[in-house]
Amino acid sequence: MMIEIKDVSWDREQKMILRNIDWTVREGEHWCLLGLNGSGKTTLLNMINGYIWPTTGTMSVLGKRFGEFDLRELRKSIGWVSTSLQQKLYGSEKALKIVLSGKFATIGLYDTTDECDVAKAEQLMRSLGCEALIGRTYDTLSQGERQRVLIARALMASPKLLILDEPCTGLDVFAREQLLRMIEAVAGGEDAPTIIYVTHHVEEILPCFGKSLLIKQGEVFAAGDTEKVLTSAMMSDFFGVNVEIERRGGRSWLSVKGDLWK
Repeated sequence: MMIEIKDVSWDREQKMILRNIDWTVREGEHWCLLGLNGSGKTTLLNMINGYIWPTTGTMSVLGKRFGEFDLRELRKSIGWVSTSLQQKLYGSEKALKIVLSGKFATIGLYDTTDECDVAKAEQLMRSLGCEALIGRTYDTLSQGERQRVLIARALMASPKLLILDEPCTGLDVFAREQLLRMIEAVAGGEDAPTIIYVTHHVEEILPCFGKSLLIKQGEVFAAGDTEKVLTSAMMSDFFGVNVEIERRGGRSWLSVKGDLWK
């Protein structure tokens, strides 16, 4: 099991943020985690990475049960791309160094690297279509270019689990589609990590994400095969608005049919 969460809840200041979460992710599965803002997605991700602990319930990630393993070591096998990470990086740092820092999971490069490390970083950037950015500083990159560099950074340590937390935020439609194609290529690659793709946009869910977890108000609303979860009836119940899901090109496209203000 890559992720095994059993009856997990988390509360803060007497408010229940996550309630009775059950979720299992097996090796080789690619999941989409779908929920509106404030649904508990980020809290769940922080928990998977061991930054916060369940109030109740049990968790295992990469076969390591929380409370029985050094979570700092566990994080080295997890690649995480998020907006919060972007804000922590140094704008004057060269893109290549940012990718290299992924080997050590550090903000900034302080450890010694060798020729093999540099070759791997350059190969990753080449495969993700950002080889031309190697000598550029982070603050000169567009949002789409930054996301490519961060994904290369996340892959630098050959993680078993890759979490992409709303990677298309701030991208125009063309940059979004370019990034999604790149993610699909990563998912289909040899020895690809298990990927958790987090979003609140149905149209971003690629065919490679065969499983989906819907989370609403801190609870699991539905989980299972994406084609069975992403139906018009299910999504209308999930959003509380009459919507229609249309399948095109292996992806789902949502349109609102009801009155949002009723």
